[in-house]
Amino acid sequence: MSTTHTDQSQVKPKAPKVKELVESTKSLILATVDAEGNPVSSYAPFVLIDGSFYIYVSYMAKHTKNLQDRKKASIMFIEDEAAGKQIYARTRLTVNSEANLIEKENPLFAQAIDGLKERHGKVVDVLAEMTDFVLFELKPQRGAYVNGFGSAYFIDSNLEVIEQNTGEQGGHGHSTPEQKN
Repeated sequence: MSTTHTDQSQVKPKAPKVKELVESTKSLILATVDAEGNPVSSYAPFVLIDGSFYIYVSYMAKHTKNLQDRKKASIMFIEDEAAGKQIYARTRLTVNSEANLIEKENPLFAQAIDGLKERHGKVVDVLAEMTDFVLFELKPQRGAYVNGFGSAYFIDSNLEVIEQNTGEQGGHGHSTPEQKN
């Protein structure tokens, strides 16, 4: 069987534009885990304040209980398919996050709601009146940023590049299964 792979030594990495990707998106893709260990994916509009993402979500959504009970989420930002040059190499950022429920009495609550209103419009006024919506802070821990073949990076909690991921540390390396053994 013939195996084709990209020779990483021949690929020049592109400069990371992590913050530009986050700023260009209005919602994040949200991955949580339920009580039985089943993955749940969803999305939520967000606002970024002082390095944390804030989402206002309904208790009717499965991800809300998962965030409250397990306090962890993986969040993803990804380049629009229509804007991408190569479907296999869309620019993306994936970040493991700690989820914290923000109570209405907390000053962060009003700040985040104001930020969501500014970013997403008057619909937030309507949602803020609903009793089943709650605010979560998603505090970034570590993650990965990919912006093309052979162009992957490890990201810290401040969404800053730590180092290039060459595949040697495990992660987004593009070796074939035979090469990993």
